[in-house]
Amino acid sequence: MDALHHSTLATLKLIHRGKVRDIYEVDDDHLLIVATDRLSAFDVVLPQPIPGKGAVLTRVANFWFERTRGVVPNHLSDLAVADVVGDAAERVALTARAVVVKRLRPLPVEAIVRGYLIGSGWKDYQASGAVCGIRLPPSLQMAERLPAAIYTPSTKAGAGDHDENIDFASTAELLGPALAAQIRDASIKIYTESAAYALQRGIIIADTKFEFGVDGAGRMHLIDEVLTPDSSRFWPAEEYRPGSSPPSFDKQFVRDYLETLDWDKTAPGPELPQQIIDKTAAKYREAERRLTGR
Repeated sequence: MDALHHSTLATLKLIHRGKVRDIYEVDDDHLLIVATDRLSAFDVVLPQPIPGKGAVLTRVANFWFERTRGVVPNHLSDLAVADVVGDAAERVALTARAVVVKRLRPLPVEAIVRGYLIGSGWKDYQASGAVCGIRLPPSLQMAERLPAAIYTPSTKAGAGDHDENIDFASTAELLGPALAAQIRDASIKIYTESAAYALQRGIIIADTKFEFGVDGAGRMHLIDEVLTPDSSRFWPAEEYRPGSSPPSFDKQFVRDYLETLDWDKTAPGPELPQQIIDKTAAKYREAERRLTGR
């Protein structure tokens, strides 16, 4: 399968190249977002792409955008890629990995929701008995399900930079109390309802991040991606055991491999063995199959 590390469109202007997505200007009201096969880990874009990853991310995100639109509007527009990309060869390269979206103002907060105690949350809990300042019951185990999902926002970092955890009060200062509360409440609702659905399909969504933007009228929209293997930690329900880190369907598999290397987690990232690339691609496809039935 061909892999796409960087997209190049002669017919549209590139305005941003993120960790995974390339964003092109369509007009004053629309953008074209291309999900490449790039993979970032520890906020570093790795040199090798994961074949098919961008198409999986796009299909999974569109699946969740459809399911969650009753909670909050999202950035998807009524335009198709063929409506804005006139060159036939360029359209072929974008098959299944691009969407035309409304042009919104992104908000400077990553809305993170955690349902299980793992990753940096587990390390935080071990040190302080809390996660991002939120006190939790004593004696919880690694990967244990939390009594209720918690909201632990962070700043949004660009490529090569690191996100920083912030508390809810800081988001209120950045966005205003009403919008900050709206984001928190929508994030917890989307996570809770979607995690319940995913569990029926054999996937535990341990945690996830959402991003939001606002239109000219100040109305909040869900943007970027939602509940994908890149933005979430997916575990196979049948292999879940509290007390140990479960196997995953997401890029945590790559992170775990990278943790075995003598790498300081700064750019450039290390080369991945082909077997890690192939297994990661298979994990992304399996997550899509379970969640969407496709």
